[in-house]
Amino acid sequence: MKILHSADLHLDSAFVGRSADAIAALRRAQLRLPGLLAELCRAHGCDLMLLSGDLFDGNWTMASVDALRSALAAVSVPVFISPGNHDFCSPDSPWLRESWPENVHIFKEHAIQSVAVPSLNCRVYGAAFTSMDCGALLENFAKEGDEQFHIAVLHGDPTQKKSPYNPISQAQVAASGLDYIALGHVHKAGSFRAGNTLCAWPGCPMGRGFDELEEKGVYLVTMEKQA
Repeated sequence: MKILHSADLHLDSAFVGRSADAIAALRRAQLRLPGLLAELCRAHGCDLMLLSGDLFDGNWTMASVDALRSALAAVSVPVFISPGNHDFCSPDSPWLRESWPENVHIFKEHAIQSVAVPSLNCRVYGAAFTSMDCGALLENFAKEGDEQFHIAVLHGDPTQKKSPYNPISQAQVAASGLDYIALGHVHKAGSFRAGNTLCAWPGCPMGRGFDELEEKGVYLVTMEKQA
């Protein structure tokens, strides 16, 4: 099974301190990101797309919603989204106010839920930020069901034990029993393995300033299990 894992597009970023022309140019560049993700998904024959939050950045526009909606409709594979701290699931968020393609599942609850994908022998877990902060969603969590693959898509912080943004520990990851945890939030790419679980975050596809120059982008993940 092949997965495209992305996060932190931050569409409609404020780009504070830039000129009006520079902001307009940067936002035009951002609007290309959803289409590029769809192209990658098709080019690599991905079976699943996981988007780990902060796809929007606060005050969203219809141009960004339309760009993302059109791109996701074009991939024709299941897409799972877990809103983060910048695009948290509130009554005014695009996740609740706008309609989304049938292949898109948005986790909207502040607790981990799961969706079975029988065609892929897979179960996908996720949850939403419903405010700017979020407690430890993986605390006391363990997988369920007998599918071959168990995957979570979450927005969270694996770098700070007391983070207000869903702190994620190695102990939680190891106890989850999951195969892969697709994280967002940290803008520099990284990963770690705990137990039998790989936890990874791709960083932001497009840096928003000179303080975001580290390695980052999108992950293309291949999952295999021996019989």
